[in-house]
Amino acid sequence: MDTGKNDTAAIALSVALAFGLWFFAFFVSWGNFWVKIACSASLLASMAVFPGDNPREWFSFTLRDILLGLASAAVLYGVFFAGNTIAGQLFPFAGEQVGGVYAKGAGTPQWVICLLLFFVTGPAEEIYWRGFLQKRLAARMGGLRGWLAAAALYAGVHLSAMNFMLIGAAAVAGLFWGAMYWRLGRLAPLVISHSVWSTVIFAAAPIR
Repeated sequence: MDTGKNDTAAIALSVALAFGLWFFAFFVSWGNFWVKIACSASLLASMAVFPGDNPREWFSFTLRDILLGLASAAVLYGVFFAGNTIAGQLFPFAGEQVGGVYAKGAGTPQWVICLLLFFVTGPAEEIYWRGFLQKRLAARMGGLRGWLAAAALYAGVHLSAMNFMLIGAAAVAGLFWGAMYWRLGRLAPLVISHSVWSTVIFAAAPIR
């Protein structure tokens, strides 16, 4: 069995699926947005359980992982806070587009959004985008190109939202978490970072 070809096929299939799932979540009005994103991320994460991977490592948290995760979430929140202020001065449409992101899934109880983001969407996205995709792209293309390619794809799946601010935000977040993964080689701190950051920025303390 040619594991290299199987791996390549899995990457291509998963990326195509990611674009389709994000299109369904952002462009198709049917269903609850936050539930659709959580289910989409979970489906992609299930594809990350691949020969050669050890799922136990994804959730083997050390104190250092926790501290790095919390600190990086705080830094990224600060970046977005500053970026939102600057974008509001540069782009007249920024406020409306940011508001459009927060309007997704309107009417969903905040506690439901928090639970989905913290326990499902955040971990699942890191398992797929960094733990599966970036890891394999870096093995084929090298660390730098793998990082950039994974970040570009992470931003690319958000194109269906037709929201410049959201696409830019996804690019920044993808580069940030991708750089962490490239540097640390561990998924645990990224799971904490993504879960905490997304819960805070989308539910606990939104930036508007």
